[in-house]
Amino acid sequence: MIRKRTRAITKILSKNDTGETGAHQAGILVPKPEEILSFFPELDSSVKNPRLAITFIDDTGSKWQFSFIYYNNKFFDGTRNEYRLTRMTPFFKSHNLKSGDTLTLEHNGEGEYNISYVRVNEVRDGDVLHLGTSWKVINI
Repeated sequence: MIRKRTRAITKILSKNDTGETGAHQAGILVPKPEEILSFFPELDSSVKNPRLAITFIDDTGSKWQFSFIYYNNKFFDGTRNEYRLTRMTPFFKSHNLKSGDTLTLEHNGEGEYNISYVRVNEVRDGDVLHLGTSWKVINI
């Protein structure tokens, strides 16, 4: 069965995401609703902590490699059961992103991924489905 993939998602960045709290965490948490997870390539959950490198291209044409990881060690005598997008700190620092800024991730369905952002004080528009978290699906 072929799953329908979400083409674009947004996340309003938190202080934890951007490192403003000074705490150390392994990337930004990706919620489990299928509408969000279907944006990302599928991972093999029969393997402990499967991960996949995804290259995103920003508005300047720069390439950024992030890791999409399913920390599923709860099923392998551990405690975690969560998805994360990691290795994003260099991108955040390069663009001086802060909490409240909105990150947008898009893909064309053929393996090309794009990343952009809107600063908290800039105008935002678009048709957005609100899911009750800081992550949202963009209808395009």
